[in-house]
Amino acid sequence: MAIHALEIAGLFLGGVGMVGTVAVTIMPQWRVSAFIENNIVVFENFWEGLWMNCVRQANIRMQCKIYDSLLALSPDLQAARGLMCAASVMSFLAFMMAILGMKCTRCTGDNEKVKAHILLTAGIIFIITGMVVLIPVSWVANAIIRDFYNPIVNVAQKRELGEALYLGWTTALVLIVGGALFCCIFCCNEKSSSYRYSIPSHRTTQRSYHMEKKSPSVYSRSQPPSLS
Repeated sequence: MAIHALEIAGLFLGGVGMVGTVAVTIMPQWRVSAFIENNIVVFENFWEGLWMNCVRQANIRMQCKIYDSLLALSPDLQAARGLMCAASVMSFLAFMMAILGMKCTRCTGDNEKVKAHILLTAGIIFIITGMVVLIPVSWVANAIIRDFYNPIVNVAQKRELGEALYLGWTTALVLIVGGALFCCIFCCNEKSSSYRYSIPSHRTTQRSYHMEKKSPSVYSRSQPPSLS
C-alpha cells in the first residue's frame, strides 16, 4: 500500500513539474523593470522573457512583441531558451514513462520487474530535468543580480528577478523530489524481492520437514525383515 502511495505522489509531483516547466518556458516575466533612483515610472512595467518582451501600462494595457531574431537575446537568455525547451520535452517523456510504469497500468503487462525499471528510468529523467531547469534559471538570476549592483550599467537597463525565476526554482525542486520518489520505489521493490526469494517461509520449512519424516528412506525399504 505504501508503494502505491509513493507512485501516486511521484506521478503527481512529476505532472506538476512538467506543467511548471512549460509555464516557465512560456512566461515573459524572466526579467522585470526595476524602480530605483530616477527610474520611478511606476505606470509602465517592462517584462523580458525567452520569446517576447512586454510593456504593461497602468495595469490596464499590455503590449508584447516577439523577438525578431535569436541574436537579439543576451547569451544567458539564448542558452535558457534551448535548455528550457529540452527540459519541457524531457519532462513530458518522463511523465509518460511514469504512467507506463505504474502498477495499475496494464498496457505494459504484469511483469513487476519491468515496471520497476521503467519507473527508475522515469525518476532519473525527472531528476536530470530538474537540474536542466535549475541551470538556466540560476544563470539568468545571477546575471540580473550582477548587472543590478554594477555601477557601470545604466539605471534604466537594470532589471529585477521576475516571477518566472521563482517558479523555475520551485519547479526544479518538485521535479527532483518526484524523481527521487520513483528511485526510492525501485529500491524498495528490489529489497522486497530479494528478501522474498532469499528467506523461505515458515510454512514451507515445516512442510518439507514433515515430508522427510513421513517418507521412509531407500535403505529401510531395501532391508529384509529380520528373523527372530
